[in-house]
Amino acid sequence: MELPLPPSLPAAAAVLALALPGLAALLLVLICMIAHVTARKMPTFHRHEKEKFFVNAEGRKESVPSIHDPPTRELSVVVPSYNEEDRLPLMMDEALGYLEKRQKRDPSFTYEVIVVDDGSKDETTKVAMKYCKKYGSDKVRVLTLVKNRGKGGAVRMGVFSSRGKKILMVDADGATKFADIEKVEEGLKNLQPWPNEMAISCGSRAHLEKDSVAKRSYFRTILMYGFHFLVWFLCVKKIRDTQCGFKLLTREAALRTFSTLHIERWAFDVELLYIAQRLRIPIAEVAVNWTEIEGSKLVPFWSWLQMGRDLLFIRLRYMTGAWQLETRKCN
Repeated sequence: MELPLPPSLPAAAAVLALALPGLAALLLVLICMIAHVTARKMPTFHRHEKEKFFVNAEGRKESVPSIHDPPTRELSVVVPSYNEEDRLPLMMDEALGYLEKRQKRDPSFTYEVIVVDDGSKDETTKVAMKYCKKYGSDKVRVLTLVKNRGKGGAVRMGVFSSRGKKILMVDADGATKFADIEKVEEGLKNLQPWPNEMAISCGSRAHLEKDSVAKRSYFRTILMYGFHFLVWFLCVKKIRDTQCGFKLLTREAALRTFSTLHIERWAFDVELLYIAQRLRIPIAEVAVNWTEIEGSKLVPFWSWLQMGRDLLFIRLRYMTGAWQLETRKCN
C-alpha cells in the first residue's frame, strides 16, 4: 500500500521545476563572470634575459632572430621538448635525415630545426646540442627556457625565434612520420591563393580513430569523445583532430595566431585554430601516419579535465570580450 505524499511535496516539486531554468541561467552568468574577471586581457610576452640567446656549435652565445624579421629559410621546424632525452634522438635522426636528403636533391631548399627545451629536468638540452654540433647551429638551434611554460608556450617561443617562410610544429616523440611533411605542404598549397599570405595545414589522426578506440580503455574512450564534442560545440568546427602536433603554418599565419594566443598548455592547439577561424585563415586537415609512442606527459583524467576547463574559458572569454583578437609585439 503506497503512502500518500504530504500535500506540501507536490507544491514544492512544482516550485523547484519552475526555479530550475532560472538557477541554470544564474549559474551560467556566474561562470561567465568568473571567466571574465579572472582573464588577463592580453598577457605580456616576456623573454628572460637568458632566453634572448642560443648557444652555437662553438659554444658562443648568439642573439635569437625575430619572427618580425624577413624570412631567410624555406622551413623552420619547431620541436617543443620537456624531459625528452630518451625520445628526442629518434625524432631528430628521422627529421634531419629527411631534411638533408631533400636539400641534396634541391640545393635551394633551406631549413632550420629549433629544439625548445621547456625547462626540462633531464639532459634534453645536452642531447639536442649533439645535433647542433653535428649539423651546425645554422641548421639546428637549441633554445633552453629558464622555466617550464607548457607545450603551447614552448612552441610560441620557437615560432617567435624562427627564420622560415613556413613553420612546422612537430612533437619530440616522433609519433608522426616526418616525411608526411610533404602531405601537409600539399594541403597548404591547395589552399592558395592565401589571403594576406596566411594559411594553416594540420596533420590529422582522425582516420585512425576506430583503431585507437579498439586499443583504448572504455574510460579513456569516453574522455576522448567527450573532449571532441566540447571542441566542436565550444570552439572549432570542421576540424576533426585539433590535437595532432604536426601543423604547418605560413609565417604570417604563425605571427597573427601566436601573437594572439593566451593558452600555453595542452589546449593551446584549440585556441590557435579558434583564432584562425575567427580571422578567416584557411585551414586544411590532412591525414598523416601516426604511431603511439610510450612516455606521454599527458595524465589522462587530470589533463583532460584541465583541457575541458580551458575550452570553456576560451569560448566564454572571447564571447564576453575579456580576450580580443589583438596582435602583440614579441620581444
